[in-house]
Amino acid sequence: MPRPSSARPATARWPALLAAVLLTGCTSYHARPLPNQAGARRVADLVAPAPRSWLPAHRFDPSDGLDVTEVATLAVANNPDLRTQRDALGVARAQAFDAGLLPDPQLDAGMDFPRHSGPGLTSAFNLGLSADITSLLLRSSRVAAARQQARQVNLDLLWAEWQTVAQSRLLFDQVQALRAKQRELDAEQRALAPLDAHVQAALRAGNLTHDQASAGLNALSDVRQQRADNALALHQAEADLHQLLGLSPEAPLSLVGAGYDVTPTTAQVDAALTALPRRRPDLLALQAGYAAQEASLREAIRAQFPAITLGVNTARDTSAVYTNGFSVGISLPLFNRNRGNIAIATTTREQLRDDYRSRLLAAHGDIRHLQADLATLDARLATLTVHARALDAGRRAAEAAWARGDLDWPTYLSLRGNALAADLALIDLRQQRGTDAIALEALLGNTDLASTSDDRKAAP
Repeated sequence: MPRPSSARPATARWPALLAAVLLTGCTSYHARPLPNQAGARRVADLVAPAPRSWLPAHRFDPSDGLDVTEVATLAVANNPDLRTQRDALGVARAQAFDAGLLPDPQLDAGMDFPRHSGPGLTSAFNLGLSADITSLLLRSSRVAAARQQARQVNLDLLWAEWQTVAQSRLLFDQVQALRAKQRELDAEQRALAPLDAHVQAALRAGNLTHDQASAGLNALSDVRQQRADNALALHQAEADLHQLLGLSPEAPLSLVGAGYDVTPTTAQVDAALTALPRRRPDLLALQAGYAAQEASLREAIRAQFPAITLGVNTARDTSAVYTNGFSVGISLPLFNRNRGNIAIATTTREQLRDDYRSRLLAAHGDIRHLQADLATLDARLATLTVHARALDAGRRAAEAAWARGDLDWPTYLSLRGNALAADLALIDLRQQRGTDAIALEALLGNTDLASTSDDRKAAP
């Protein structure tokens, strides 16, 4: 018996209603052009740093130059590589959001038309709505894996921020050390200019042979070469620091204050080593990756069972007879049974476990190595400081004796050369000590150990 005709207009409106529902949640497209500027032209154009709980509190005021803490906070906020990693975090969070979405049901529709018209004949149609039940059963494992992956990306970003802080401190220290060496070499070049003129005049007058004058001729030339080599290294360090901060190469960059330095005690190192797996971001990221793989393995194991699809349908045949029904689809686990994906997930989990164990072992070894190096450098630094001060005092006495004419120029050059070499070696040793201390702090996962640096903006 055909249904009353009043039901047919409602059926005819289904396509329009369905189209309206589908278009309601659509996202529109918006163009986003590429930037045409390589970097910020001034420090003031950089993004102001946001407070970080793992950075020491510090008043940010770039108007009187940037100290080491201000450079570190600016690097975290503006480093181009960190911006890319933050975008990757957005992608991971979007993937976690996608994993939690329910699967869309499948709508099937069709119409049949009789080839011959006749009494009691009409067009036939069928409508069916089905859903993948297996996808719903696997949803919890899929969501857990995606959330752990997003957490891993977030922790990798935090570790990259910590490494950027360490790199900014290293570059700050390097630039300041190279500038200090440049000042030493500039002063030495100015001091040797009169002596060089004296040797040149004596050579022209025939009072010196070229063999006798070689030491005097080479002294100023050697200092000029050292100054040029140091200037090249300084240009590279300044360019690296500009790049780290997202500044254009032409942007002026005023640095003030001493470099960052820390002196962790043995007790601090031991405590940090004990807490390392609970607080260092890269280790926590590996733990999150392992948890994500655990969830992926559970999903692969659950997926070995038959896949199920359920559906309901309604239809009308050419005789205008309406029917309602349901459908069930079940895959037969005869050959595949998802064994390949289970094997892949299992071996991947084992690989991640070994990777974590290797990273933890390397962290302990590197930390103990740096701890021993710092003890050696501290002892050497104390000895070299005393030695350099003694040679500086000898240079000042030699300058006075040379001015009075009581000292020959070869001895004068020797005393000056020894004092200069000690001063430059002391700058290098201080920088090496600072580099190892910063590296140790970064490996310990602690950005505020017992700092010995003066955070006030004072000349080094």
